[in-house]
Amino acid sequence: QVQLVESGGGLVQPGGSLRLSCAASRIIFSIYQMGWYRQAPGKQREFVATITSGGSSNYAASVKGRFTISRDNAKNTVYLQMNSLEPEDTAVYYCNSLNGRSDFWGQGTQVTVSS
Repeated sequence: QVQLVESGGGLVQPGGSLRLSCAASRIIFSIYQMGWYRQAPGKQREFVATITSGGSSNYAASVKGRFTISRDNAKNTVYLQMNSLEPEDTAVYYCNSLNGRSDFWGQGTQVTVSS
């Protein structure tokens, strides 16, 4: 059974930073595209960022310049560095791994941006 386990969420003040991690197991991590998505209360899940197996990244317009996605294939882990956080970034953040029709999700980690 594939496992994606997110960590690093929490409560942070506006303007602050957090780094999310997602540790993957039971997949050949290096061949998967990895991504982060988020879901705010009452809203649909939305794309945040992805990074391909080759290391190319893509970002939602709302986070570009503030968030950075990276991956460490030796540790089977993908990261999301979030800077200049805004209250609108409050959501449950989900990790995703994708390779063809193999599509897996983590359980999510809560990020709350509030003073």
